[in-house]
Amino acid sequence: MSLFSDLPARRFASLCGLLALLVLGGCTHTLIVDGRFPSPLVPEMPYTVGIYYPEDFLAYRYEEQSEDRAKWIIDMGEAQAEMFATVLPGMFSKVVELEQLPSAGELADGDGVDLVLKPVMEEFQYTLPSETKIKVYEIWLKYNVQVFDPEGQLIADWILTAYGKTPTGFMQSDEAAMNQAVVVALRDAGANLSLNFARVPEVRAWLAQR
Repeated sequence: MSLFSDLPARRFASLCGLLALLVLGGCTHTLIVDGRFPSPLVPEMPYTVGIYYPEDFLAYRYEEQSEDRAKWIIDMGEAQAEMFATVLPGMFSKVVELEQLPSAGELADGDGVDLVLKPVMEEFQYTLPSETKIKVYEIWLKYNVQVFDPEGQLIADWILTAYGKTPTGFMQSDEAAMNQAVVVALRDAGANLSLNFARVPEVRAWLAQR
């Protein structure tokens, strides 16, 4: 005889829900995103670009706060910086990493950059197989890529979006599947960056004046 056979239906459902929440609450997935990113096959622009990575970008970590989902802690700061560091040299003749954003005249006779980029992580979202009933993890990324001139004047404020998912439902672990989905999303961000940067209206206007 079932242990729960004498419980009223509502009480049984409540108990099952509580047990499910306890299972979710006790399960923490910790992931440090690891992957490789291809250099883009695009025409190189003859400019020197400075890249400034904010501290919160380099140390970006997503922590799931909802009590209705499994606990995920996803550290992707190093991976997203690596993506930008791989893609940008394929787009421009020279890339210089900067320790701070330029102020008026600061870089004019110093690093000799033509443009400065500052990437900011705006939004990270994911869905789980348990939510979509599909054996894949899905990732959505949203970046704000700010473009400055050498004196620190804002040229463009570009929203860069990307999407990724696990290519197969048969992964060794949940962490491996999530890692693969994030890496695919970062590769998509790199492709969008390389293909669409020069199409941003403000950037296109700047290029036309050079």
